[in-house]
Amino acid sequence: MSKLTTLMCELPPFIPAGAEVMTVTIELPPGDSGTPPHRHSGPVFGYMLEGEMVFELEGEPERVIRAGEAFWEPGGDVIHYQAANNLDDAWTRFVVVMLGVPGEPMLTIVDQDELEARRDRRAPRPAADPKA
Repeated sequence: MSKLTTLMCELPPFIPAGAEVMTVTIELPPGDSGTPPHRHSGPVFGYMLEGEMVFELEGEPERVIRAGEAFWEPGGDVIHYQAANNLDDAWTRFVVVMLGVPGEPMLTIVDQDELEARRDRRAPRPAADPKA
């Protein structure tokens, strides 16, 4: 018999008109810092297949997402600071579904000048975090 389990139910702030949708798997080797600070043109929904990821969005404290957990980010103007492998001895793998503005990149790296200009929007960093 089939079984349906709801992992997450969110109302995104917006979905771009005529959105392009991309589904990808991301694999981070042990200790990998992931993609540098970036943003997406639309919302992103993800599911952690294995491992652990340090996840941090602008205005929110960083958190650890573990295998079997779902996550999302609104995209648009929100900076995604971290998506790092939290494990030094194992791979982290997750699936994401990205909804983007047609003709725009799904992911855009944020430059240092913008990070500095918006540093007041970042949640306080953990004092004992060596990656901070």
